[in-house]
Amino acid sequence: MKIAVLTDSASNLSEEFILKQKNLFVVPLMIVIDGKEYRDQVEISASEVYSKLDTNKVSTSLPSNEDLHNVLSEIKKQGFTHLLVINISSGLSGTFNSFRLALAEEKDLEIIQYDTKTLAGGEGFIVEYALELIQKNIDFKKIPELLAKLRKDDSLAFYTINTLKYLKAGGRIGKVEGTIGDLLHIKPVITVNDEGVYVTLSKAFGLKRSLLRMKSILVDKFGDDLIDLIIHFGNNEDEAKELAEKLKSNLNIRNISIIRLTPVLGVHTGPEIIAYIARRV
Repeated sequence: MKIAVLTDSASNLSEEFILKQKNLFVVPLMIVIDGKEYRDQVEISASEVYSKLDTNKVSTSLPSNEDLHNVLSEIKKQGFTHLLVINISSGLSGTFNSFRLALAEEKDLEIIQYDTKTLAGGEGFIVEYALELIQKNIDFKKIPELLAKLRKDDSLAFYTINTLKYLKAGGRIGKVEGTIGDLLHIKPVITVNDEGVYVTLSKAFGLKRSLLRMKSILVDKFGDDLIDLIIHFGNNEDEAKELAEKLKSNLNIRNISIIRLTPVLGVHTGPEIIAYIARRV
């Protein structure tokens, strides 16, 4: 048995990490600017995308079928017999279904497709954990239930943004309340629920109080437990670094990573996002 892991670029994994994994394959989602398509993390930078959000027509699209089929061909060429596919929440993107349709045609691999019901670093942590489980020779069919435990019990992903207009424009608003909140400067703390759609976890008056609330949520969830923490940002890296330093004194952190949000997700959140994704280790 030789197991490969296939994910999409919404998992927000770094190029350095991807290159180190011999059994990990990533298919990029697409960013569309004024009708022209770009592969996420491959053909356009986050800075370029953010700079065009308010001046150009910017949207996102599903991965290319050609890219997906090319990756599947490469996986088989390298002698893999089993494939674990880990996707962005089906409640936030049609990517899961797009993969499902392509995988249904595949007869040469034993395939399990897993809907993470999350995205970005939350999805990335699940991919990392899957790779760890494969390294430990965990039974292939038992991996999904262990991934589900990480997703439900041992991790938490949430974020705040300065405006909901990008979520609204992209149709990703889900169950987040906000029209009145925008007018009153109430900033939501947003997470993805068990159905895989955005919901309001908490809210506060102003961005600073929203960030304080996010810190409290982390402390309440993990206490003194050892965690890995990802902080995602858009165009606000300095703010993310300052927040990282403050969190170190409140949480028991093994590894902390400050990672710019992949632009295919940033289109829907805007440039002023701060996200915390924590995993119990």
